[in-house]
Amino acid sequence: MKFSLVIPVYNRPEEIDELLESLTKQKDFQQKFEIVVVEDGSENSSEEVVKKYENQLNVQYFFKENTGAGQSRNYGMQRAKGDYFIILDSDCIIPEMYLYHVSQTLKKQYTDAFGGPDAAHKSFTMLQKAINYSMTSLLTTGGIRGKKNGIGKFQLRSFNMGISKKAFQKTKGFSKMKYGEDIDMTFRLWENGFKTQLIPSAYVFHKRRSTIKAFFKQTFNFGTARPILNKKYPESAKLTFWFPSLFVLFSVFAAICSLFKFFVPFQFIGIYLAFNFFAATMMNKNALVGFLAVITTIVQFFGYGLGFLKSKLF
Repeated sequence: MKFSLVIPVYNRPEEIDELLESLTKQKDFQQKFEIVVVEDGSENSSEEVVKKYENQLNVQYFFKENTGAGQSRNYGMQRAKGDYFIILDSDCIIPEMYLYHVSQTLKKQYTDAFGGPDAAHKSFTMLQKAINYSMTSLLTTGGIRGKKNGIGKFQLRSFNMGISKKAFQKTKGFSKMKYGEDIDMTFRLWENGFKTQLIPSAYVFHKRRSTIKAFFKQTFNFGTARPILNKKYPESAKLTFWFPSLFVLFSVFAAICSLFKFFVPFQFIGIYLAFNFFAATMMNKNALVGFLAVITTIVQFFGYGLGFLKSKLF
């Protein structure tokens, strides 16, 4: 197998710099690999950053009109020379043993696609660590973004995933969906007989959004995508997808009850958020991250829940 790492980027040269720097430090992986950076019509170009690494990495740079991350990934895979593509977001930092773990796992247990989890790097801001908690915790998402093992039914996430050239050619890559395109691809892979798996050791440090406003917008977009996916793939619909929306509705109910001096609903919410505070504090060994995790959990639920309701009802 020859790996091609495909990285779309939009106005984030500083992040590409960190990502490429981390890729120069891969250990115990002797195979040559190429990197394909696809600039998605950015105004703030990453070209000069990429040139810095031409003597250290086998890296190609392409500039194209803005069409979104999914189509940029397809663009990169169409031009990549490898037979197995690894898709990474530009806001990731790659651990030193990442390619080794991917390679060893695929040698022992090959699948035409894989996904990996994400973690918070020690250099991340307190808010980024809190967002990472909200997006990965068992208490908030059920750990669905990196806790399910097994062959065949792991749903891929585009910030850290791999797909064989054969599977890409068969499925034609990512659809034109702006959000939820990675889950859509997962279903099409399964429909075409390809298997997926989680490689727990192939994690990346994923920065995600760096402001509350941007995080809300991101989760709102995730929420709007889910009913569309459920309609397209009815067998994928689950009651758990309603949980953030139910949290929003219960919060409104609690607010109304408080007007009549009935505070029990708010007490239930407070207990749940307290559990998240202690869990995030213990995970990060920092009470400030725990406090921020309470905020990011509320933002995540309201963002996703409102987006889900808007898409479902309107």
